[in-house]
Amino acid sequence: MSSTCFITQEATSEILLRVTNVCAECYCDIHAGDTIHYDMQSYRYLCDCCQEKLCAQMNEECEIVEEEPPSLFC
Repeated sequence: MSSTCFITQEATSEILLRVTNVCAECYCDIHAGDTIHYDMQSYRYLCDCCQEKLCAQMNEECEIVEEEPPSLFC
């Protein structure tokens, strides 16, 4: 399921400069070389921890079916 909901890639200096250098969910810093995940439903980059949490809440159609209280920490 994660391959259809997210695009996983390595953070490059171009992404960090032009798009974002923090996770859109928990705001942790993203560094060049880190693995990041582009959430194709919400159009944002996530760290590994937040992607795993979000993936666990999604069904096969990438819809969130299990709500979790918001948290700033993974």
